[in-house]
Amino acid sequence: MKTFYLLITSLVLLSCSTEKKSSLQVYSGQALGTTFQLQFFHPNELELSSAIDSTFSVLNQSLSTYISNSDISKINSGDTTVTVDQQLVDNFMASKQIYKATQGFFDPTVGLMVNAYGFGPETYNLQMNSRTIDSLMTYVGFDKVFLTAENKLKKAHLETYLDFNSIAKGYAVDRLAVLLNQFGVQHYLVEVGGELVAKGKQIENQEVWKIGIDNPEATSVSDRELLQYIVKLENRAMATSGNYRKFKTDADGNKFVHTINPKTGRSEASDVLSASVFAEDCMTADAYATAFMAMGFEKTMMLLPDLENIEVILIYSKGEEVKTYISEGLNKYVIK
Repeated sequence: MKTFYLLITSLVLLSCSTEKKSSLQVYSGQALGTTFQLQFFHPNELELSSAIDSTFSVLNQSLSTYISNSDISKINSGDTTVTVDQQLVDNFMASKQIYKATQGFFDPTVGLMVNAYGFGPETYNLQMNSRTIDSLMTYVGFDKVFLTAENKLKKAHLETYLDFNSIAKGYAVDRLAVLLNQFGVQHYLVEVGGELVAKGKQIENQEVWKIGIDNPEATSVSDRELLQYIVKLENRAMATSGNYRKFKTDADGNKFVHTINPKTGRSEASDVLSASVFAEDCMTADAYATAFMAMGFEKTMMLLPDLENIEVILIYSKGEEVKTYISEGLNKYVIK
């Protein structure tokens, strides 16, 4: 049986315009360590360069762990005087909710372990053995961080390290969508680093925005361009975590990817090779996509019935096979 994956770059754009007063406008570039693109229709030519740059600048100053004088970097270094802005409050509150919903499988304080393993902005010269991991895990746990009434983050341990990168990219998509809404744009597709939110239609073909799905077993670029499915992204957001093309295979033929389990602090095998999450906003989709990678397929399937307005496409390994699960709520949005 064939399996499929989400190909974010394969956007179906046709050319039969029925709303001649609105033209396609595109802004693209690099920000937050990745690329971004805004596609939208509007009857007037909008100049959004400054507003887009300002949006990214504010987010960086608030949330970037790669900028030494950002608010989050100051907090991580032990500065207790920082009054956090609305961007950090939004990410903190959403993270707290998803941390509880996933029973700790989504945890921004796992950034300490990400750094310890050498995957983050800070590099620790540590030997990652059981003793080291258990020692560091003393400082991991989002239940050890609190937001005060004065909008200051209080940590139970100064060593606790906060990293909102697994939700901030989705949040950036949402903020850019808010920007377009403020300019009266009714039809757009916003993408930052592969995370997306869509509103309205692709006016040139008078249909909702569409994302192509390809065969994950394709071995060449030309093969990957052969669309197998189309997913309609109708007034929804989508985020993907993981990459099945980077999976490893053990001696028994089992395929897996490595991800850091925030509950154990260990780099563990996950049978979820890729999690694409559809939600009402992109920060929620982004966070759950990260959590599902750490949870694995079985735990994710147990949690899904308890989550409202969350749909998924999961690429997972079962023995030597790579399979795809598409949640029932997506059936009417998937076209063969």
